[in-house]
Amino acid sequence: MTRSVPGTRRRRVVAMLLTAVLGAAACDAPAEPREVPPTGPAVPPPSPVPVPVLPDQDAVLRLDQVGYGMDEAKTATLLAPRDAGRAHATVIDTAGRTVLSPEIGGGRGEWNARFPAVHPIDLTALTRPGTYRLRVQGSVTAESPAFRVAPAAELFGPLVANSLAYFQAHRDGADQVAGAWRRTPAHLADRAATVYADPRYDEDGRMLAALEPTGGPVDVEGGWYDAGDFLKFTHTSAYALVAMLLVQRDGPAPAGLAGETRHGVDWLDKMWDEPTRTLYTQVGIGSGVAADFLGDHDTWRLPQADDQLAVEPGDERYYQRYRPVFRAAAPGEKLSPNLAGRVAAAFALAAQVEAATDPARARRHLTAAAQIFDQAGTADVGDLVTAQPRSFYPEDSWADDLATGATELALAGALLRDPRTPDWTLRAARWARVNADTGRTDALNVYDLSAVADAELSRALTTTPVTGAAISPGELRSDLRRRLDAGVRAAEANPLGAAAGNGGYDYASRQLGYVVTAALYRGLTGDDRYAAFGTAQRGVALGANGWGTSLVVAAGTTYPRCPHDQIADLTTGSPAAGMTGAVVNGPNKADRIHELTGTRDSSCSTDAFAVYDRDDVHYTDDERVSANTEPSIDFTATGMLAFALTAREP
Repeated sequence: MTRSVPGTRRRRVVAMLLTAVLGAAACDAPAEPREVPPTGPAVPPPSPVPVPVLPDQDAVLRLDQVGYGMDEAKTATLLAPRDAGRAHATVIDTAGRTVLSPEIGGGRGEWNARFPAVHPIDLTALTRPGTYRLRVQGSVTAESPAFRVAPAAELFGPLVANSLAYFQAHRDGADQVAGAWRRTPAHLADRAATVYADPRYDEDGRMLAALEPTGGPVDVEGGWYDAGDFLKFTHTSAYALVAMLLVQRDGPAPAGLAGETRHGVDWLDKMWDEPTRTLYTQVGIGSGVAADFLGDHDTWRLPQADDQLAVEPGDERYYQRYRPVFRAAAPGEKLSPNLAGRVAAAFALAAQVEAATDPARARRHLTAAAQIFDQAGTADVGDLVTAQPRSFYPEDSWADDLATGATELALAGALLRDPRTPDWTLRAARWARVNADTGRTDALNVYDLSAVADAELSRALTTTPVTGAAISPGELRSDLRRRLDAGVRAAEANPLGAAAGNGGYDYASRQLGYVVTAALYRGLTGDDRYAAFGTAQRGVALGANGWGTSLVVAAGTTYPRCPHDQIADLTTGSPAAGMTGAVVNGPNKADRIHELTGTRDSSCSTDAFAVYDRDDVHYTDDERVSANTEPSIDFTATGMLAFALTAREP
């Protein structure tokens, strides 16, 4: 449920067997949710092709199951039990007519022991809108799922709306929206929460002593659940808001997005106490079993069950109802620069999107952003503050956050005619130079905002010229190219052309981060040299991976049906209902998968993927396996931005 080693996503610390019953028993009658504008339908699978499927298939084909824009590069991949050099490929339409006979490319290496031959098939010449299937016959036989060729906006615009639906379904607090789950209010005790000192942990992330109160009450009700659990983090919420507000600002923004970002910004505003200059970082505690209480990860329940608990201090479930709050630093003290930068960026982007419609509110956001940014501590920076324990999100970079924060301040300042705008621009350039000089090559992800900083600062330097900037627009574009070139090299070395490899922690999000980075570069420069690379990375997240599954719920023909999400598991008979748009982790390290599948019996498993596993990386659609199927707000926000940028493509 939360990361527990570098890059490890959301570990459930203690088996949750007894509490599915406790959670279900404590559910009260549904309240009437507030209606919001519709967010658009889920993306339907392609129309079925009324042509008989090939019999006796011994190979498989992988491609982007949502589809391709007419002018995009299109590559499918054949996984075969033997060399397919003597096979031939055809693309058929819905009437069974052959519309293309593409060449099967040379071998790209081995996938696993059963599929030792991997061959790319170039479908770029297929530009006519329609629904198709790819067939391979001869020395091997395979047939793909149906896929579409259509305008990018038609294919990927609905996926942006689907991403929004995930956030709406995972709100915390009183303000719920109508949706598949018709959620009830939860965690209303967060309105008067107690602040605690940072816990002490052992090397395995287990608490060593009881919590010690230091202040409160504070109102931290609202926000979003971080993942399949009910924790709320400033670190990930600010990242999600940066991505969502960029979509809101630049489009295409689905109906309801403005209301959802307002919900998130309102909670972030509660986490910043302006009078005392205190930034709170977290609501809830993951696990407390070593300290003789039950934390969020120690039981499996519905969120509203926590509100029904009759507990007193010292009861083992006290901290599930009266959730502890932690802070980034003592009041008025310097803040961890990663947090200061990304939270400032979120507030400054909120100021930008509200500057024309609510300038007074926008100026309040700008004030908060400037205060938080100025409180960043950049001398003798030690371990960065992210979560309790820090191993949940072990971030190690911060110049990218400060560059992003100062850049968004400059852009907001220009809109609101703030006299500090030139200074913010210079500070953004300074931190962008520091960041570029680190030599890091990550694409966009929750740990690295560099791609956003580079693209946004280039825009700021163009709209607000300053003298003496430490970095130029050309150098910022070079930094984006350096990151993309590293991704291209990694993809060229991978049998399926995946820049993030065959699997691992935050896998789908990292793939989609390359999509964002390539699209930002193209939008900034008009240079399409990375367009095909970006399309291929999107394809990996949407089905063109070794397992042939989309890693986004309700996108494509095969997608996660058993997400590791407590509300999904306990609310409906179909765990994927209400999860539309969720981006899950995807394939991950084999030893982690084995560890999780052995914890308890599964309430939902549709595993048909074992034959495609590699020795080092596995994938299973199983609600127990958080390392494969757990969604999160940062994963899904990266997907929202990736799909919005794709839908914007000509």
